[in-house]
Amino acid sequence: MIVSQRLSHAARKSLAKGLLAGGVTASLYLLIVVMTTPSLPPLAAINAAFLANSIIIGGTATAVGAQVFFSSYGRAFGCKLDRKGLGAGSGGTALGSFFSFFALVPLGCCGSWLLVLSFLPSIFGSGLSVLLIDYSRPLSYAALAVTLGFAALSGAKLYRRAKGN
Repeated sequence: MIVSQRLSHAARKSLAKGLLAGGVTASLYLLIVVMTTPSLPPLAAINAAFLANSIIIGGTATAVGAQVFFSSYGRAFGCKLDRKGLGAGSGGTALGSFFSFFALVPLGCCGSWLLVLSFLPSIFGSGLSVLLIDYSRPLSYAALAVTLGFAALSGAKLYRRAKGN
């Protein structure tokens, strides 16, 4: 049996903000892919990005959307979950996206990232640069896990505060 309950105004508003934030995050990711891939038509670049990084794109959008939802919903009840202007997982989101773009270079996407890659040895040194490039996929998954973890912690904190503990 499915129990149906109407969402409160605060919950609907927070959910809309979270969905919008997740959609904007995925759109910005794909916009960066298209802008940094002049050698491929936009649709081909987007298809390649989804083939290679669908987990990162979906996971990042979900994590950002959840974080915005929890933060907005908490504010409706007087709980401030994030102490800074940016959410707790924003660094992980940016880092995960940064690493995930490197995985697209061999597919012909994000060719402009080759320029960024060429600067890495002068910034980090050769050894660390090779490590960052070779392990870009696991690093992007680790950063995504951190971002999802922060979103889950925000949800748990909101749940505890709502229960009064």
